[in-house]
Amino acid sequence: MTSAPPPDRSAALAALPVREAVPALLAALDGHGTAVLCAPPGTGKTTLVPLVLAGLAGGGPRRRVVVAEPRRIAARAAARRMAWLLGEQPGKRVGFTVRGERVVGPGTLVEVVTTGVLLQRLQRDQELSGVDVVVLDECHERHLDADTVAAFLLDVRETLRPELRLVAASATTDAAGWSRLLGGAPVVEAAGVAYPVETVWAPPARPVRPPHGMRVDPAQLTHVASVVRRALAEREGDVLCFLPGVGEIARVAGQLGGVDAEVLQVHGRASAAVQDAALTAAAHRRVILSTAVAESSLTVPGVRVVVDSGLAREPRVDHARGLGALATVRASRAAGRQRAGRAGREAPGTVYRCWAEAEDLRLPSFPAPEIRLADLAQFALQSACWGDPDAAGLALLDPPPAGAMAAAREVLITVGAVDAAGRPTPRGLRMSRLGLHPRLARALLDGTAALGARRAAEVVALLSEEPPREYGDDLAAAWRAARRGADGYAARWRAEVRRLERSAQDPADAASPADPASPAGPSGPGSAPARSRALADDAAAGLVAALAFPERVAKARGAGAFLMASGTGAELGDGSALRSAPWLAVAVADRAAHSASARVRLAAVVDEETARTASGHLLSGGEEVRWEDGDVVARSVERLGAIELSVRPLRDPAPGRTREALLAGLRQEGLGLLRWTQDAAGLRARLGFLHRTLGGGWPDVADDAALLERADDWLEPELSRARRRADLGRIDAGQALNRLLPWATGEAARLDELAPERIEVPSGSRIRVDYTADQPVLAVKVQELFGLAETPRVAGVPVLVHLLSPAGRPAAVTADLASFWQGGYRAVRAELRGRYPKHPWPEDPATAEPTRHTNARLRR
Repeated sequence: MTSAPPPDRSAALAALPVREAVPALLAALDGHGTAVLCAPPGTGKTTLVPLVLAGLAGGGPRRRVVVAEPRRIAARAAARRMAWLLGEQPGKRVGFTVRGERVVGPGTLVEVVTTGVLLQRLQRDQELSGVDVVVLDECHERHLDADTVAAFLLDVRETLRPELRLVAASATTDAAGWSRLLGGAPVVEAAGVAYPVETVWAPPARPVRPPHGMRVDPAQLTHVASVVRRALAEREGDVLCFLPGVGEIARVAGQLGGVDAEVLQVHGRASAAVQDAALTAAAHRRVILSTAVAESSLTVPGVRVVVDSGLAREPRVDHARGLGALATVRASRAAGRQRAGRAGREAPGTVYRCWAEAEDLRLPSFPAPEIRLADLAQFALQSACWGDPDAAGLALLDPPPAGAMAAAREVLITVGAVDAAGRPTPRGLRMSRLGLHPRLARALLDGTAALGARRAAEVVALLSEEPPREYGDDLAAAWRAARRGADGYAARWRAEVRRLERSAQDPADAASPADPASPAGPSGPGSAPARSRALADDAAAGLVAALAFPERVAKARGAGAFLMASGTGAELGDGSALRSAPWLAVAVADRAAHSASARVRLAAVVDEETARTASGHLLSGGEEVRWEDGDVVARSVERLGAIELSVRPLRDPAPGRTREALLAGLRQEGLGLLRWTQDAAGLRARLGFLHRTLGGGWPDVADDAALLERADDWLEPELSRARRRADLGRIDAGQALNRLLPWATGEAARLDELAPERIEVPSGSRIRVDYTADQPVLAVKVQELFGLAETPRVAGVPVLVHLLSPAGRPAAVTADLASFWQGGYRAVRAELRGRYPKHPWPEDPATAEPTRHTNARLRR
């Protein structure tokens, strides 16, 4: 029998506020099997509840409990805290498993794991044999792995193990939504006894630019550093400052030189020693600069003050370009509450918020679910291996976007992970158990065949956790730096290399040292042919990067600019040593909104042979005949995606393809490419008028698109004989339009009757009718219409008469000549007779003689 915890630790257990909610939680699990636990920070939901559920605190039956945490640092810290409360070291009754590290023993009842480890375990053992309870901690963060684990566990409860108990726990979450997801699970709320936290609003004195992509305005970071200094001067205790990323932490740390406190930088890439130092009480004052890893699950001892920058990082993916990156965004109000709560865990505290109080209500309530934003290739592979390729049957708070799932399916087919129906291949099953994104899994498997397991694992480990920026943008140089490095990143890199090397060599060990996987099938589509294992490091790095990101192989186009196979431009920084490379394999790039090109963050030099090998599915070739730069271009092209590998002109392209190219030109530039005489333009207008007025068989010719839809009816055979732009200019559009007239019904013969090109007026002149307006227009001098009592009509429609002065300038407009002669004519006569005295201006135009001449001419 294991001894009870020492008295002081027993007192610590008894003092945790969540204890008051434990009876209700146990009753909920006994009655329903699932529960939602809402407990404020510092109440002990992460430490006491698992111990109670396992029967290690407060009695009760012994159960095996798995606690899933979103981050490695939180998993290790929670396990150490629970072990300390029991008076033990991790690995006894409480242990933990994170990627590359497992500390458990035969008597372990509570195991804290990351959600990624639990996901891999479920894929190998869907029943989760030997586990009685699963606690999904910090479910409010809505990480994709956590949502997927919850869906899989609910499926297990429904179909295989209804006795498996499930708890969704968080301090700030959508409790009603999780309750519905868990089948109407009871919501158990724990009252917190957190100490009061005073809010100090500390916006910048001058406006700062909002975050854009990964960029944060340096003025904002300078302001955050000044607020940290202010907090140190105004308050007692350690200061915990939240920043969005590692780069921002480093910049703020650089601006805190000379402060009377130790400055610690805590993030997922920090060494275990630094992380442990932040989580251990110290005799001296500290400033802890942290990413979101310290938002939840962790108590940082000594903290009395929080400085919140108000910024966070979220994943973004550009499916069309195959680019994924993190974006800096405003943190949600839920995240703000979590961060502020860090200041009141042990005593009254203060939170300095680096934005105005008026802005707070405009912030989102909760962080955006990762499933809406992220690359879903890994999720899609996990779903396919679970037996639900479309994820349609999974219980998810938010369904995956259809477009993102379609893009993910394309990636999986490309790397040979699923077949055309979305079912996992043997290769895909093995890839799913490697604990890697499918792209990196492909690079590891095919890279091992080409380079050997060790070297492939080393490069893939660099790609799975992007190296620090100080390693540079050259992947091969970063590889060498990691090999000789003594920093926290290099230590984690070596551990991951060992894991991946074992996984690549032994299909039975494909997830972690503690998580065996089933045998994998042979390499499938997407595998690279074996190459010399003596390949130099630079070339080896390029091969592995190209295998992982085949759409990002890029060909130089001058001055540090490249074109990726995806069609997106890529640019290197001014000081990059890669600027002279003819080809690159781009491993990391991001593209700011409204930017035409992506900025390369990490890449390796490759040659064309490697690009062809890794991106073979993008190779295409053949004849291309298209409209380009205002004419037909015909050539034979070999392409790698959007990259042209070789080009030669075609002397005799297929007529049908030339015809399509010419039609594309007409659609792009319009029918003005044809020869339009005045008669041809007039015929088009007349036909348009008859179509509007009479309909029937009279064709719609007003719109270019409508005419081009009927190109076979009126532009043949001239279009089929044409070969270039100049040939289009020789096609008589009027002659071609005649083919559209309703010849079959005989109506074509009535064209001149229904819509005459000209109308003879009383003076004997034949005046052209303008049919381009909605109503036909007859523009004629006033004197030529004398004696005409009724307005002329075409197809039953009265023309709109534009009455002109002797000089041909507009004098009046009418569609009713009889009324005009009786009324409007008098005003025109009065205005114009003095200006044109040589022309007749009779008082009764309705009975006067029409004329085209002056009075003098008439008298002669």
